[in-house]
Amino acid sequence: MANLKSQIKRNRQNEKRRLRNRVYHGSTRIAVKNARLALESGNLEEAREATMEAVSRLDKAAQKSVIHRKNASRRKGRLMKKLAQLEKEA
Repeated sequence: MANLKSQIKRNRQNEKRRLRNRVYHGSTRIAVKNARLALESGNLEEAREATMEAVSRLDKAAQKSVIHRKNASRRKGRLMKKLAQLEKEA
């Protein structure tokens, strides 16, 4: 347990941020999962929609510094690559 007043405040701030970040992290994870499932199903329209939603969530998480911007970029690139491959096949 912290004894210093400044550390007690810092612990409160960290807990608030942790809870806030969980929301962004969780919604990002769900959106990416849905995009992957849609890409595997082969339905082009559904896959495009789910991928764009995932890209949006990844951008938002990177903007809020929940995940690193290059991590978001890499994950977006992988999703877009799969989407392009699906569009090419169709």
